[in-house]
Amino acid sequence: MIIKVSNFYYLIAGIFAVLFAVTHAWNGQSAVLPELQVGAGTRTVFMYVWHIITAENLVFGVMFIWMSFQSDRSKVRFAAWMIVSLLSVRLMVILGVTAFQDASSLMDTLIDSVAIVIYVAFIILGIRMKPKKAGRSEATF
Repeated sequence: MIIKVSNFYYLIAGIFAVLFAVTHAWNGQSAVLPELQVGAGTRTVFMYVWHIITAENLVFGVMFIWMSFQSDRSKVRFAAWMIVSLLSVRLMVILGVTAFQDASSLMDTLIDSVAIVIYVAFIILGIRMKPKKAGRSEATF
């Protein structure tokens, strides 16, 4: 069986998103959620909100991996732009809320911010990728 990757940028973005989902869930369960000093109801809300982002990352990853195999890029371009928009808003919320609550902790968001920027850059590179010219082969597995 031959599988052709039409867009390596989407494939890389998809792999990143799946890895981000795993690390987000792991970090939440092992480091963030156990440290919450709040009531049970608030802890539950925080936990499901945390894992909504984990689930989003996983869905984005699966979709970008699937999109990387699509030869007609025009059919997946809108979805890619929508995800770029969501990730950009996510970054603005992270930075905005952090700056508003405690500007001195903005450096604590550096790793997450850089990861989102790199992730978005790969998606935009995939969106801007030109169609293959006749005679050029795509990568196969």
